Amino acid sequence: MRILIDANLSPQVAQALRVAGYEAQHVGQLDMLTASDETILEWASDHGCALITADSDFGALLSIRRTSNPSVVHLRGVADQPPDLHAALLIENLPAIEDALTKGAIVSLSPTRIRIRDLPI
Repeated sequence: MRILIDANLSPQVAQALRVAGYEAQHVGQLDMLTASDETILEWASDHGCALITADSDFGALLSIRRTSNPSVVHLRGVADQPPDLHAALLIENLPAIEDALTKGAIVSLSPTRIRIRDLPI
């Protein structure tokens, strides 16, 4: 699975995911640190990536677009936590949500809950 990490998460998260065997890039590697959410979403869609973010705006954008890609993982309740916690949460849960992300979904992920909504919304 290809993964794009949003600017509001550390590049260390992408590095940890690569070590765990995922093909992960951070928007900073693509010179998109200041890109709009729409541009990031479009890039993820064009390149077959699931987008991982702590930004709730992507759910609204997906709703407006009414498409089944890209999938988005919204990390909730951990924005103030260190990157190693973000990476651990993802590495622990990605196997359980990978099929949904492949089909098209928005996933809300916190340390205590996983919520999956199929796309399009």
